[in-house]
Amino acid sequence: MLDWLPPNASAIGNDIDGLMTVIYYLTVAVLMGVLSVMGFFLYRYRSRKDRGAAFLESNNQLELVWTGATFLLMVGVVALSLPIWANMRRPPGVDETSVFTVRVTGKQFNWFFTYPGPDTRFGTDDDLRVENEFFAPVDRDVRLLLVSEDVIHGFFVPQFRLKQDAVPGREIKAWFRAIKTGVYEIACAELCGFGHTAMSGRVRILSSQDYAAWQRERWPSASSSSGLP
Repeated sequence: MLDWLPPNASAIGNDIDGLMTVIYYLTVAVLMGVLSVMGFFLYRYRSRKDRGAAFLESNNQLELVWTGATFLLMVGVVALSLPIWANMRRPPGVDETSVFTVRVTGKQFNWFFTYPGPDTRFGTDDDLRVENEFFAPVDRDVRLLLVSEDVIHGFFVPQFRLKQDAVPGREIKAWFRAIKTGVYEIACAELCGFGHTAMSGRVRILSSQDYAAWQRERWPSASSSSGLP
């Protein structure tokens, strides 16, 4: 595996890492093959005093072979990628009625996370907006509604293998399910202005009990059974 990648902390991460491993070693194999052929040609057809340069006609059959091989390799990579991409866009078996949903707003140069509160609806008085701190429970599908108030931002959490742009005028969905508790950095992966490098936040993945306690602190009048997300 690719040990230089950040430790995986999401349910989809192993599938993504596996695909990256296949592409990585395939690329290395193609590179070594090309360099080997180039080295052979450089040696075999090096300049010699007893032999002049010769003009060689093109070989259509050889062109078809390496073009076809490249095409088949790309088709194979696409075939491996499609089911993983589909699961990233919408995890299988998600119950839309109980999914944990948070609105993520990018604005130069901060991230804002809006929770719908006990009524589970955005735009009401019990909404909670938190700056640069995202609290979520472990082992639960989380749906993000990404928006931007100014320019394009890139919501990027390397340990979740999650990167999705927030585009002005659009609401874009993204998903993840954290499998480990902990604190993970959020970075902006799109150049968004002079403060781009400082646009960061934290995802705090809590156990079910700790997340329930966090909810009770924010909405003291609501019980755990009153529809809190």
